[in-house]
Amino acid sequence: MILRPGDRAPDFTVPNQHGSTFHLAEAVHGSAVVLAFVPFAFSPICGDEIGQLTRLQSETREQDRAVSLLAVSVDSKYTLAAWSDAAGGDIELGSDFWPHGQVARAYGAFDSDHGVAERAVFAIAPGGTIVSGRQVARSSTRDFSEDVAAALGSL
Repeated sequence: MILRPGDRAPDFTVPNQHGSTFHLAEAVHGSAVVLAFVPFAFSPICGDEIGQLTRLQSETREQDRAVSLLAVSVDSKYTLAAWSDAAGGDIELGSDFWPHGQVARAYGAFDSDHGVAERAVFAIAPGGTIVSGRQVARSSTRDFSEDVAAALGSL
């Protein structure tokens, strides 16, 4: 079951594409987070979404707003590093590779039949409460503007 507004966001730590770690509890200390699950690196729809997230991340930085954007997939950190380099983006990419899909499972966003994350997104307020969450079909490209607006509204 996918988590809903008002639920406590499950804490997690994942390696990112640069070999550092992203720890949700640290990120939501004084900041909001938009957490986007994507099924696969290098797929066309996920690539479009990473481009959009990168643009939104730049906009929030220009506005000096405390919002972190993180895209999580079940790909390895090495695959995510290659994808990030190829896409030329600076969005943080988290690897939910091992234990396989553990973070996506905690958020109700894991497709165990196919071994991938569903296309789910959550806006998480400072302190760790989910303020919005939704899931779309794997074949649909999301517009993250509302998710970022929900995160900004939680500040």
